[in-house]
Amino acid sequence: MTPAAPASPHSLATASGLLLGTLGAAMLVGALVGAAFGSWAIGLLVGAVVGIPLAVLVVYLVYSKQETS
Repeated sequence: MTPAAPASPHSLATASGLLLGTLGAAMLVGALVGAAFGSWAIGLLVGAVVGIPLAVLVVYLVYSKQETS
């Protein structure tokens, strides 16, 4: 017997992908900005620190829009 399909098109894989994608993009931008200023490692670190709350915000916004529609 196969389980019923979830009612939501969003899954844990979607949330994980959004988290990792947003964090990776923030780290990449941070590293590029850091390289422009002479230290890509510091930029990478700043990108990671900024990227964590940004990733959580992106997931929150995607899932909150899904509930209202």
